[in-house]
Amino acid sequence: MAKHRFIRNILLLIPGIVAYIIIDLVFIKKHPGLEIVMRVAASYIIAMVVLICNSGLQMIVDANVRKGVHRDIPLRGLIQGIQIALYFAGGLVIVAVMLNKSPAMLLTGLGASAAVLMLVFKDSILGFVAGVQLAQNKMIQIGDWIQLPDGSANGVVEEITLNTVKVRNWDNTLSMVPPYTLVSSPFKNWRGMQESGGRRADKMIYIDVNSLEECTQEMIDDMVKAFPLLKGKVAAGANGVPGASAGPGASAVPEARAVPGAAVTDRLTNAQVYRTYIFAYLKQHPYVNPSLDIIVTQKEATPYGMPIEVYFFTREKDWALYEKQQSDIFDHLMTIAPDFGLRLYQRP
Repeated sequence: MAKHRFIRNILLLIPGIVAYIIIDLVFIKKHPGLEIVMRVAASYIIAMVVLICNSGLQMIVDANVRKGVHRDIPLRGLIQGIQIALYFAGGLVIVAVMLNKSPAMLLTGLGASAAVLMLVFKDSILGFVAGVQLAQNKMIQIGDWIQLPDGSANGVVEEITLNTVKVRNWDNTLSMVPPYTLVSSPFKNWRGMQESGGRRADKMIYIDVNSLEECTQEMIDDMVKAFPLLKGKVAAGANGVPGASAGPGASAVPEARAVPGAAVTDRLTNAQVYRTYIFAYLKQHPYVNPSLDIIVTQKEATPYGMPIEVYFFTREKDWALYEKQQSDIFDHLMTIAPDFGLRLYQRP
């Protein structure tokens, strides 16, 4: 109340009311100056009422920001729109009082200049409409991390006003984005990630295809001994799928099965065992959220090797910690590839 002079404006209203009431005691009835002074006093009262209402609106915005409520509503932009309407209405009434005309008559006269007013207040009108759309659809709120495709903004929303959305970028620069830009063009809002159980990591590990080979029983035994996580997970079932459980006494490397027209050997490859280990490693890793998707799959081979896609979600969503944790995981996965007889591809 002190910051926005709410009490001060109320106190300043009192002299106008007192003056308006006691004018009859000062001026002689039907004195030429009586009507002029009455109009001035009435205009003063109207102006102070507008200032009091404006102070009240600014107090609402400050209280909302301090308490952090209604973050999904661009309240500052809506309040600014109300302030513009308030000043316009107050100014119109003051002019009508001073000219002793009806406000409706003045509005009728302003109809001819409506096109000019639309041009002057184009940005404010667009911003107000865009602010209503952003609030109605809950597209953006204070504290959201947004990213524009053209790179003009990539950071946290600090303020939403009638004409601008203030974004503090990760390099601590500030970007001012018109609200209607966020309505008329696509942008990315990371709120869903922040509210979810984790942050996605999705990278490729490129394997030299010349290092792929079928595993012998001895190779599998050595891998299981070196990586206990593989125990019970590399035995092939009826279809030779890693992770299927074999029956008692079953070999991890099944014999060839009879298929019409061909002899097929469903042997495990070192790439299969490697993918099985990656999945088991991620499933038990403290940095990884096991309740969200964990996908380890082979993609189509490229001139740069055979990509193994590793897709998972870290528990940590803070940018710095997320980058460290997912980097640590991929460092480990790449450094142990040679233990499975695999070579990482690197163009000479």
